[in-house]
Amino acid sequence: MSDYNQTDKNANISGLASIRKYNDKIQPNEDLLNRLKTAIPEFFDKDNNFKMDKFDSELKKNNINEAHDGYKLGFVGKDYARLQVGLKSETMIVPDCKHNSLPENKNSSNVFITGDNLDALRHLVNAYENKIKLIYIDPPYNTGKEFIYSDSFEFDDEKLKTILNYSDEEISRLKSIQGKSSHSAWLTFMYPRLKIAQRLLKEDGVIFVSIDDNEQANLKLLMDDVFGEGNFVAGFIVIRSEGGGLAKQAVIGHDYLSVFARNIKYFDPLGKQKDVRGKTIIINDIEYWIETDWLRKEFGKYGTCMYEEIVEYHGEKKKTEIDKGIETGLYILIEKENGHIVGRLRKIDDDTSKFYTILKHLNKDGVIDLEKLKLINIFDYPKPVSLCKEIALAGTIRSSNKNDLILDFFAGSSTTAHAVMQLNAEDGGNRKYIMVQLDEKTKQDSEARKAKFNTIDEISRERIRLAGKKILTEYERKQTNGWNKDIGFKHYRLITPDIKTLEQIDTFNPDEPMLISDDMIKPFEYKETKTSGLDTLLTTWLIDDGFTFDTEIKEFVFNKYKAQYIEEAGNIYLINREWDTAALRDMLNKIGKNELFARTIYVYPYSFDFEAMRELKTNVKNNLDNPPKIVERY
Repeated sequence: MSDYNQTDKNANISGLASIRKYNDKIQPNEDLLNRLKTAIPEFFDKDNNFKMDKFDSELKKNNINEAHDGYKLGFVGKDYARLQVGLKSETMIVPDCKHNSLPENKNSSNVFITGDNLDALRHLVNAYENKIKLIYIDPPYNTGKEFIYSDSFEFDDEKLKTILNYSDEEISRLKSIQGKSSHSAWLTFMYPRLKIAQRLLKEDGVIFVSIDDNEQANLKLLMDDVFGEGNFVAGFIVIRSEGGGLAKQAVIGHDYLSVFARNIKYFDPLGKQKDVRGKTIIINDIEYWIETDWLRKEFGKYGTCMYEEIVEYHGEKKKTEIDKGIETGLYILIEKENGHIVGRLRKIDDDTSKFYTILKHLNKDGVIDLEKLKLINIFDYPKPVSLCKEIALAGTIRSSNKNDLILDFFAGSSTTAHAVMQLNAEDGGNRKYIMVQLDEKTKQDSEARKAKFNTIDEISRERIRLAGKKILTEYERKQTNGWNKDIGFKHYRLITPDIKTLEQIDTFNPDEPMLISDDMIKPFEYKETKTSGLDTLLTTWLIDDGFTFDTEIKEFVFNKYKAQYIEEAGNIYLINREWDTAALRDMLNKIGKNELFARTIYVYPYSFDFEAMRELKTNVKNNLDNPPKIVERY
């Protein structure tokens, strides 16, 4: 459930008009300062200036000198990348209501977002900060073909000069990375995404990043910079191909997998979940697996050992030890036709094999995975499902209830989503995923375009649909556990409002005693997905207020006016037009009689004329004992 304090924290910078004003004044250190104010308010003066001298003094008392002479990662574009971290997204989150209402999707906890992943992360951090257990990404490799820096500079040159205090020459150097595949361009692209991703991870969360030789060294330095060297878990070699081939110097048959914890103090060692070679049993809500070959194996022989053979093989002393173990519950006897096997109980959560840092998951297996779904030659270099399953097992190893949330914001062909569904079907888990993929155009003459896939995200979503259907069919033949059969997902698009809408938002004057002539809900309506403007506005507001995509929304009718309500938070949303005195009277009556818990009332002023807004504020303040806060969201 949401952190309701998030609502008040973001109330003054929510809504497109407020966000645009905020972004216009932002500084490169804005995000850091906002977080420091929350974490260590004692280092700020009454004017919200950071007291560096006091902070520096406190560090010296602990003999920490890194503040002055520690190693720093520098690259062209880093100041701009830092600036991007603090910006708020100016996109709207548009739910695909047509897709989301389908039977397999309407109750799904999985999420797919079509849009730029930096914008998606800016939205997600409001609702999912400290909630993601595992992040896996396979970002573009900087080969000169897969990556070109295409992020648009969000300010003109004069604004950049003012914000960054750059000279003309420095601005020119910054702008030179646009459209390039240099190391600086790649680092500028990755930095803000990783900075926000770090905030999304839980304290015991972990991030896996696939990469090749071109940026492996820079990625390690960047991850050290963002996550801290002390949170480095391991660097894996992933064997992706075998055999010979043509090459100038050497045949490269591997990639890398860099792994960092959010906080190494809380992070459990990487292990393969359920390293089980025998049956499992649950005792007092703790799951054990029963190891049956341990007794003979200890003496250099393999295979099971019968209880009746203990004295013959191991002597009377070992039998006495086993008998005491049976009494205390350390061992269990399993009845067989010719006697009893001695099983040793081992907690699954405690007994896992650690990962070796060389993994083998061949690229050809990723191709085969797609071919099994009849998706042939429509995606370049898909990751194997086996790799993503192994990562998911490692990253969720200690979660006995298997309810972890997994994020992949370079979804590609959605191998991660496929792996999560497959894993859940195998062990009865309830892991949920969030996929993010840009609606990048497929190549004109590609097999993907011939198959009617116009954009990469269309491939991603179709792969999830086909994989889910196949997994469900296989599961229903076996019925091995209590999997909830969630093979669907909710779909959302990130869309920037058109120029006319933005102009109306920027020029609206709330002090004018008249209702804006145009319906300012209608511009956010998308008929092709059966999405109303109200759906778009409410979805965007709720995520920015700290509520996750699966938050329950109730409809409350005040006289004839339809309002939206989040019960646990006490949030009332007044977005629709046609608000009148009768609706106000009914709302005040319900709140006054405690039929409705109201903590905050959010109002869309474009739907209210001057007099209606004045009447609302006055009556809420004067006629309720504990009046809720009114927030106008422009």
